[in-house]
Amino acid sequence: MNILISNDDGIYAPGVRALAEALSDTEHQITVVCPDRERSATGHALTLQEPLRVDQITGIYPEGITAWACSGTPSDTVKLALDALLDTRPDLVLSGINRGANLGTDVLYSGTVSAAMEGVLEDVPSIAFSLTSFTHLDFSAAANFAKKMVTAIAINPLTEPILLNVNIPAIPEADICGAVVTRLGIRRYRDLFEKRIDPRGKTYYWLSGVVVEEEAEADTDIQAIRDNYVTITPLKYDLTLATAMPFLQAWTDKLNN
Repeated sequence: MNILISNDDGIYAPGVRALAEALSDTEHQITVVCPDRERSATGHALTLQEPLRVDQITGIYPEGITAWACSGTPSDTVKLALDALLDTRPDLVLSGINRGANLGTDVLYSGTVSAAMEGVLEDVPSIAFSLTSFTHLDFSAAANFAKKMVTAIAINPLTEPILLNVNIPAIPEADICGAVVTRLGIRRYRDLFEKRIDPRGKTYYWLSGVVVEEEAEADTDIQAIRDNYVTITPLKYDLTLATAMPFLQAWTDKLNN
């Protein structure tokens, strides 16, 4: 297969390098196109007010892998790769391996998930991989699982353009209980805007916060990660709330009378 790899942590991030290296000894053709610096939590932002610049990167990735650094967002990198940089359309888009979880409602903000979603928007099956820790720097278990998934897809291709959001617990590979298919949970944060003063006396704010621990239902990605399972969650870009349609239709009918 022809595989495009992107991320939101940047071209030099250890997660994307681990993913590319894990796939470098396979028969697949690998191209890496990533932001030139960290672009976490950019969601599906696109760069429209300035040009995109790209530089080919050498000496970082294994031989045979072509790598590019792009000045734009994660979504920019995938769009640019699909429509300008690649001569052959990829069979699969991979994003990650992200440093930190993308569970539940995190997917609405995640640059990692948005990069993969950009592939789906252009009819290419895509997978977003995340390691559920910001401090754990051993990506080997996540990279090995990603390689297994790619091998499985090569044998049994996905039947439609679909986004799989995959989270791998940050524990030794031997302690992972397996992989389960889950739905998104609800993840809430207690946001904190820290007020600071810069050297010129001007006020600025730095956003931080912590996850609010909540009860999670057994079939959600949040609970499965707590139970030391790899989670695989199928996502779609249609955000329509179908259950609200009948009420709104009746409401609209009254407006029209």
